[in-house]
Amino acid sequence: MFHHSQRILFNGILLFISLRQAACMNVSIIGGQEVKKVKPWLVSIQAKDHHVCGGILIHQQWVLTAAHCKKKLDSCPSVTVLLGALSLRKSKNTQRIEVLEYHIPKTFNNKTKANDIMLLKLQEKVQLKEKTVKVKPIPKPVRTIIDGTKCQVSGWGTTNVEILEASDVLREVEVSVVNRDLCNCYYNNNPVITEDMICAGNKQQRKDACWGDSGGPLECKNNIVGVVSGGNGCGDPKKPGVYTLLTKKHIFWINNVLKKSM
Repeated sequence: MFHHSQRILFNGILLFISLRQAACMNVSIIGGQEVKKVKPWLVSIQAKDHHVCGGILIHQQWVLTAAHCKKKLDSCPSVTVLLGALSLRKSKNTQRIEVLEYHIPKTFNNKTKANDIMLLKLQEKVQLKEKTVKVKPIPKPVRTIIDGTKCQVSGWGTTNVEILEASDVLREVEVSVVNRDLCNCYYNNNPVITEDMICAGNKQQRKDACWGDSGGPLECKNNIVGVVSGGNGCGDPKKPGVYTLLTKKHIFWINNVLKKSM
């Protein structure tokens, strides 16, 4: 039998453990945190009003995302983008616009993830709003990002690797750029991490982008430098996330598509 003081101590330990477990269960994007303020240029690409991939509004009528997302959208006749959202369920101050066209580089390879980039042309121009919907201008080409640079990745991807279901709220996690040679070693050159790709992860377990975050932004020092492409699983420090790097080649392709289609 416990004495009164022992029982209080025991109950206190149980409460502490319970609170720790609850805190650990409230993970995001895989191990990140809830975003409190709308990212006005971040969009949710949806099939039948269900989140599939993230995207970046780079023009009033164009969204940048990942090419491999197209496969997830092909079978759906109704594809839209949701703008101005924090929560996917709360529609206040949001806009929903249908996707008109898909543009993918001819050199995209779904197996190797080479040139995993796509542009979506929207049915109409979005209505810009100072706090909720803004264009993120096409960035300058990325040259070199120093290994270890701290970056952020955000999206509505699943918060649980075992349940492929979108998060209702927008979340983000901090990741660090991983040396390209080391990343190739981790992946055993499958896929080969080329100069047009970049790896970023976290030394802690379960901190990563995951299903549903594809096509979303990799931000380093407040600049968008890449697009979520893939990886092997989610949250494994030895299998960091793989991103399409916005190099001179990719920026040239983006500008070329916009120029021809305007």
